[in-house]
Amino acid sequence: MIIDGKQAQTFTLKNEAGLRADITNYGGRVLSFYVPDRNGALADIVQGFDDIEGYLNAREPYFGALIGRFGNRIANGCFLLKGRQYRLACNNGAHHLHGGPNGFHAVVWDARQLDSQTLELNYFSPDGEEGYPGNLKVKVTYTLTANQDLQIEYFATTDAATIINLTHHSFFNLSGKLGQNISDHHLTIFAEHYLPIDEGSIPTGAIASVTGTPFDFRRPKSIGQDLDQEHEQLSFGRGYDHNFVLQGAVNEAGMQLAAEVLHPSSGRRMEVWTTEPGLQFYGGNFLEGKDIGKDGTAYPFRSAFCLETQHFPDSPNHPNFPSTVLEPGQTYQSRTIYRFGSQ
Repeated sequence: MIIDGKQAQTFTLKNEAGLRADITNYGGRVLSFYVPDRNGALADIVQGFDDIEGYLNAREPYFGALIGRFGNRIANGCFLLKGRQYRLACNNGAHHLHGGPNGFHAVVWDARQLDSQTLELNYFSPDGEEGYPGNLKVKVTYTLTANQDLQIEYFATTDAATIINLTHHSFFNLSGKLGQNISDHHLTIFAEHYLPIDEGSIPTGAIASVTGTPFDFRRPKSIGQDLDQEHEQLSFGRGYDHNFVLQGAVNEAGMQLAAEVLHPSSGRRMEVWTTEPGLQFYGGNFLEGKDIGKDGTAYPFRSAFCLETQHFPDSPNHPNFPSTVLEPGQTYQSRTIYRFGSQ
């Protein structure tokens, strides 16, 4: 398919363990990802569509996509950088979300499959695209390793000061039944704090303890266990749509274990490792069943979860958050691993 004058293609990664990932250079999307259960039966665990055309017409535009230039929200589409105010496209009410309506999820990347397990994607984002300053060169590699890992590495350089916050947005359902509710998945998030939000899902700037709240996932619990609690933050997010502050031990590769998910019935298990300081846990609260996906499956409310490794939302407007500024001469680097197994 030709999109904006460029060829959109699909590439397949495989490893010896039988895992398979189908990825398109349209938005850098993971189209399908086949993972075995405890009995070795393979099933696709990511929501999406049967063909690329489905993504062009989707109500939910981020299925499986690479997100940039800035993952998550920026309040009122505005930020100040080196004394100058920049205005971005607003596509989430009054706010900017996931790089804008024509962010990295909606462009065709230059693709090169390096071998059966590695795909390299490159994109040039010109100065002013969606309102961002600087000519930005971005490279992302997907690698399906022999250790049942899907590894995503991000690199970027700029010729002018800019902000950047790249992430990945697969909608997971480890049951392999992509229209099924995910409240029975058991989730652990290795974070003692999270970021409260206002009614527009913008961080207030506070960093709050998870102790005594529905946001305490330090020990495994089902995603649905505390969803019915009366809590202002659950009301604002229609459930979980919050960033967690990661503070775990960093290994020799500079990565920390951010989260673990287990689907008890199938035995499928996923770990999330990252170099990033934050993890956005989104519980599929804005899925409405109006997107009809693979094999005619509708994707209803809370039928998937996302674990997006990233810097904090709205960081440019909160000096107490880790900086997302990239200067000329610097290289932005980030790595995330989704590691799979069964029990």
